[in-house]
Amino acid sequence: MDLNNLLRKNIKNLLPYSSARDEYSGEAMVFLDANENPFNQPYNRYPDPLQKKLKEKIAPLKSVAPEQIFLGNGSDEPIDLLIRAFCEPGKDNAVSISPTYGMYQVAAAINNVAIKEVSLTNEFELDAAELLKEGDENTKLIFLCSPNNPTGNCLDKEAVLEVVKNFRGIVVLDEAYIDFAPGKSFLPSLHEFPNLVILQTFSKAWGMAGIRLGMAFASPEIISILNKIKYPYNLNILTQQKALELVEKREQVEEWVNLLIAEREKMRQLLSEFPFVIRIFSSDANFVLVKMHDARGIYEFLQEKGIIVRDRSKVHLCEGSLRITIGSPDENEQLINALKELI
Repeated sequence: MDLNNLLRKNIKNLLPYSSARDEYSGEAMVFLDANENPFNQPYNRYPDPLQKKLKEKIAPLKSVAPEQIFLGNGSDEPIDLLIRAFCEPGKDNAVSISPTYGMYQVAAAINNVAIKEVSLTNEFELDAAELLKEGDENTKLIFLCSPNNPTGNCLDKEAVLEVVKNFRGIVVLDEAYIDFAPGKSFLPSLHEFPNLVILQTFSKAWGMAGIRLGMAFASPEIISILNKIKYPYNLNILTQQKALELVEKREQVEEWVNLLIAEREKMRQLLSEFPFVIRIFSSDANFVLVKMHDARGIYEFLQEKGIIVRDRSKVHLCEGSLRITIGSPDENEQLINALKELI
């Protein structure tokens, strides 16, 4: 794969903005280079634009080099940057599965890039041949989500490999929920595929949705492109500090994940006992997709009880289904008790 052939010409020729903190990143007694206010330390200083300390902490956790990590304002930032880097507006296109995370479609539309959707099977499986067939000479990106949102299942490993090995562009594999599917991440194989970008996040297993921190893992060449076109200070100092604190608490995160997986299986069992539940789909995530009789009516009933779930009834292949996030044991019990009132 030749990145130069995939990259937009204007991005290839772009001279990136050089900030004061790009030109000097060491320690000093007096900083008079960035027009900062000298008061209200440490928040008066611009944050590290490349988040070097944080990447050095994340790298051993993920068994990658710091140069293979891009950190963004949620995973949405690298999604947008990848489209901007590789897809010429009004000309190039991307391919994704359906149903899946809606931001691929939105980010593409914002950038005036067409995105072609290929339906999963009725069992939410990926048909690699159909997906590859949908691509053409102007297809630069393929978006896959595994575990998939809103279906909850991991895509078949062999099908994903078939796509990665046979597509001549960039394959973006979104693993936002992968911590709830132990042993199923493609990250250990990242070095084998120069066209693979893997997205993960601090929003789910790490319990940090509020600080907006997403991760992209790829070859140093792809990461350098993302760094070239991102906004100079895309992650604020508070986000970086909070993330540095939490990466030292890996054992706590593992406890949360184990508890949520146990609660997920408990929730599946309890939900299966309700007569209005038609099917509970298999899940590798921190939520379950549940097909129900009168899903909209049950959604509104729960809303009246102060319990909010996600109505996915109008989503392709998810007709009549609610997506229920696995909460704390107490929250899950409140949901089950509310549903009992419907019997």
